[in-house]
Amino acid sequence: MIMIHGRNAGPRNILELAVPLHHPDFTYLAPAAADATWYPFSFLVETARNEPGLSSGLGVIDRLIQEVEAKGIPRRRVVLLGFSQGACLSSEYAVRHAGRLGGLVAFSGGLIGPPGTTWDNPGAFEGTPVFLGCSDQDAHVPQARVDESAAVFTRMGAEVTERIYAGMGHQVNEDELAFTRELMAAVARES
Repeated sequence: MIMIHGRNAGPRNILELAVPLHHPDFTYLAPAAADATWYPFSFLVETARNEPGLSSGLGVIDRLIQEVEAKGIPRRRVVLLGFSQGACLSSEYAVRHAGRLGGLVAFSGGLIGPPGTTWDNPGAFEGTPVFLGCSDQDAHVPQARVDESAAVFTRMGAEVTERIYAGMGHQVNEDELAFTRELMAAVARES
């Protein structure tokens, strides 16, 4: 599992989720963003404003996946998980490199770009399970972007589960963790 932390956080923060998500068949990798931020502005601004951080962060994920593959672990056994800014970065990476993954889990995030962005990237997810969980009242992530992201992943052939939680705020809840544990167990069974 590659775990991507949120803004003003670090690997230690996201690795706290490895405790409730523990599975003996998984190794947890958590890279660090420079200055604890993958890109400087909201994920909803013009993407050029978030450069070069955005491209750098996408490159970090790509290098990690390549390293995992070089060790003989195929992408279909890799689960990419992120929270907040990390969920946005993970989602954007997945869409730009569409193909079969073990899964994508986005806690409080969505695809990157200003309103009106279209994601017409090549590739297909070939049934990759994608989980998008968010509050209906998240100050950082509008539900409309989560809905829009779910539609893009579905169109590209992912098996999407979207769950919107009433009044939850910007956090991860037990239902999201339970779904992720089930996803991880399914990936482990495929080995």
